[in-house]
Amino acid sequence: MKAKVTVTLKHGVLDPQGKAIGHALQTLGFDGVGEVRQGKLIELELEETDPAKAKAAVEAMCQRLLSNTVIENYAIELV
Repeated sequence: MKAKVTVTLKHGVLDPQGKAIGHALQTLGFDGVGEVRQGKLIELELEETDPAKAKAAVEAMCQRLLSNTVIENYAIELV
C-alpha cells in the first residue's frame, strides 16, 4: 500500500519560501497570483494491507517525525 502525506504550514505562520516563490513568479511576468504557500509531499511504500492500520501507522509517523504539529498541518492519502 502507498501513502501520500502532504505537509503545509498552518495559516498565520510566516512562509518565507512561499513569499520568495510569489515574488519570483511576479518577476517572471505571472500576474494575478495571490498568496503562495510552500509545502512538501512525502510518499511512503507500506507493507501493511489493512487501510485502518496503515493510516494509524502513518498518523503516528506524522506526529513523531514527518511534521512539526506546532506549525504544520498534514493530510494523509492512502493509495
